[in-house]
Amino acid sequence: MNATTDFAERATSALRRCGAEAHGADTSLVVTTPIDGSVIGRLPAHSPADVDAAISGAASAFEQWRDVPAPVRGRVVRRLGELLVEHKADLAELVTLEAGKIPSEAAGEVQEMIDVCEFAVGLSRQLYGRTMPSERPGHRLMETWHPLGVVGVISAFNFPVAVWSWNTAIALVCGDPVVWKPSEITPLTAVACDALLRRAAAEAGAPEGLHHLLLGDHAVGEALVDDPRVALLSATGSTRMGRVVGPRVAARFGRCLLELGGNNAAIVTPSADLDLAVRGVVFAAAGTAGQRCTTLRRLIVHRSIADEFVERIAVACSRLRVGNPFDEGVLVGPLISERSYEQMSSALDRARADGGTVVVGGERVDVAGKGVYVSPALVRMPAQTAVVCEETFAPILYVLEYEDLDEAIKVHNGVPQGLSSSIFTLDQREAELFLARSDCGIANVNIGTSGAEIGGAFGGEKHTGGGRESGSDSWKAYMRRATNTVNYSDELPLAQGVEFG
Repeated sequence: MNATTDFAERATSALRRCGAEAHGADTSLVVTTPIDGSVIGRLPAHSPADVDAAISGAASAFEQWRDVPAPVRGRVVRRLGELLVEHKADLAELVTLEAGKIPSEAAGEVQEMIDVCEFAVGLSRQLYGRTMPSERPGHRLMETWHPLGVVGVISAFNFPVAVWSWNTAIALVCGDPVVWKPSEITPLTAVACDALLRRAAAEAGAPEGLHHLLLGDHAVGEALVDDPRVALLSATGSTRMGRVVGPRVAARFGRCLLELGGNNAAIVTPSADLDLAVRGVVFAAAGTAGQRCTTLRRLIVHRSIADEFVERIAVACSRLRVGNPFDEGVLVGPLISERSYEQMSSALDRARADGGTVVVGGERVDVAGKGVYVSPALVRMPAQTAVVCEETFAPILYVLEYEDLDEAIKVHNGVPQGLSSSIFTLDQREAELFLARSDCGIANVNIGTSGAEIGGAFGGEKHTGGGRESGSDSWKAYMRRATNTVNYSDELPLAQGVEFG
C-alpha cells in the first residue's frame, strides 16, 4: 500500500461523504497526518477580517435564534445527532488520520458527540428556572434563564470534535450561535463537522449564520478572544494558553470557560483489586499516547504493594503494541509532533537527574514514515519533584510511594492542576475520604482518570481553569440569569421594610 497516497485519498473521501472538501483556491493551511507525516489536505486560512465577518454573522443570527422556543432549537441538534450517526465511520477515520488515535478511540469520540446531542435535545425542554418565596405580600419572586449571545469555541488537537460538540450542542439549544476556531493541526474534522451542522440547520429550517468555522493560527484565535461581541469564550488547551486568554476576556468583561492542563493521579491502596487497578491504570496512562488532559500521569502506591504493582504495570506497558493506528492490534498511536517527543525526552532526563528510575519505556519506536512513536514510560520517583508537578503531554507515568492515606492525598493534591483523580480501594472509608478531599473537578473510585461520561459536568479546579462543560447544569454557562419580581397587588411595599414617603 502506498501509505502517503492512501491517507490523502481516505481523508478526501471521508470529507466528501460528509459534504465537505479538503481543497480550495487558497491552500495556505497544509494538513499532515501524525501517522507518517504525509500531507492529507490543504485548506484556506482565515484572516482577522474573516473573524469580524463571522462574528457579525453570528451576532445577526442571534437576534432571530434567541426568540425561537428552546424545544424548536433542539430540532437542529437532533438532526445533527442523526447525521453524526450516519457519518460516524467517516468522522472517526478523520480523527484517526488527523490526531493519530486508534480507531476504537476515534469512534468513541464521535459517539461522545452523538451522546451529547441526545443530552442537549432533552435539555431543550429542561432549561428550568425557579420560584422563591417573596417577603412582600402580593409579590412573586423568580429566576428565568435567557440566551446569552455569540459563543466562541477554541478547541485542541487531542479531542478535535468531541469538545466542540459539548459546547455547540448545548449553546444551540440555549439560543446561542457558535464561532469555532479548531486547532490548526486538526482542521479537516472541523470542516466535516461544520458541513454536517450546516446541513442539519438547513433541514431543520433554522436561520442562517448559526455556526461559523475559522481556520488559522493564533492570530485568528486572538481576534476571537478580544471581540466584545463574543459573550462567552470557551477555550481548551494548555494552562499557559489560559493565562493569556482569561485576563484578555476578563478585561472586556466577557465570560470565559477554560479547560486547561491536567496532572492527574491515582492512589492504589493495599485493599485494591489489583487486577482491576492494572487495567484502569494502563489505559488511563497510555491511551491516546498520553495525549489526553485526563491522562494518568502520577501513580501513588502504598509501599507494601509498590514493587508488585509496578512490576505488573511494567509488564502490561511493555506488551502494548505501538505503531500505525490503522494496523491490527495497535493500542498506542503516534505523538502529534516531534516537539512532543522532545518535551517527553527532556522530562525523562530531568526525572533521572532527580533520582528517578525509568522502569520501562521512553524509547523511540521505528515505524515507517515520519511519524513520531514512543513506548509509554514508567518512572519510579523518590519524591514529587518539580518535573512531576508539571504536565508533559506524552505517555509518562511517575510512580510515588506512600505510607498512610492522609500522606497520599496530600501528595495527590500537591500539584497546581486539578482536573481528574481516582483511587483504587475496596475500603469504603478510604473511598469516601478521598472523594471528600480530592481537590479535582473529577474524582473517581475504582476506575481510571480518563474516559468521562457526558452526563457529568466535565472540568477542573486550580490551574485547570474552573470551567464545566457537557453534562449536569453546565448549560448555565451558556445563558444569562435574570431575577424577576412580579407585584400582583395594589400596594407597593419595599423590601426589608423600608419606608419612603
